[in-house]
Amino acid sequence: MGVIPATEEDVELLARLIRAEAEGEGDLGMLMVGNVGVNRVRSNCLDFTQLRTVSDMVFQSPGGFEATQKGYFYQRARPIDIRLAREVISGKRYHPASYSLWFFQPAADCPAQWFDQWNVGRYKSHCFYQPTESDCPGVYNTF
Repeated sequence: MGVIPATEEDVELLARLIRAEAEGEGDLGMLMVGNVGVNRVRSNCLDFTQLRTVSDMVFQSPGGFEATQKGYFYQRARPIDIRLAREVISGKRYHPASYSLWFFQPAADCPAQWFDQWNVGRYKSHCFYQPTESDCPGVYNTF
């Protein structure tokens, strides 16, 4: 049982997303991208009030993921990608993405704020940004 509803197709979709967005960041980087995705489905706040499923989150427009516009995203998920997707769907969190709803790869240092949200850390080339608990209590709820 997961912290968000997820069919086998959802697990594979999330697995493809985390690979396409962060394969170069290694397993931990892909887990953090997965955390952001799961948080978006759980949050029901800010830019993410209409997301109820993994598919809603992955293909959100505007505001979705750049990887869905590239052919690499449409390759079959590997067993490792599926294992990582299951891990974040089960509720495991990894700092600095634990409560983050956004990440991006800047050309230089992480800006202190991005889309009016505070930077909470960097992992390799990705900067992570999380909302306040008062803005998005659903992200901070325990499982």
